[in-house]
Amino acid sequence: MQKCKNCNMQFSWVNIYKSFWWGYKPIECETCNTEHRITVLGRIIFVSLTILPMLVFGYFFSPFDHAFATMGVGIAILIIGSLFTPYLVKYKKVDQ
Repeated sequence: MQKCKNCNMQFSWVNIYKSFWWGYKPIECETCNTEHRITVLGRIIFVSLTILPMLVFGYFFSPFDHAFATMGVGIAILIIGSLFTPYLVKYKKVDQ
């Protein structure tokens, strides 16, 4: 899990997860108030674990003839992938 570049305090899983779903909102350290932004590689990792697997399943591997079943499994894949992303993405300190 990512730590603050200034004080080495670990970010909470919830703060990182919320930042994804609000347009990659910067994370502010709760201890020293240093702002961190997600890196380009972090954005690529997020998309690779959420959107990409869902689309690949929906277009190529769906065993269902029913559209709602395919969408349901696709959304489940998106949610499961998104739960792992806070452990893998990287943030960088914003220079002020």
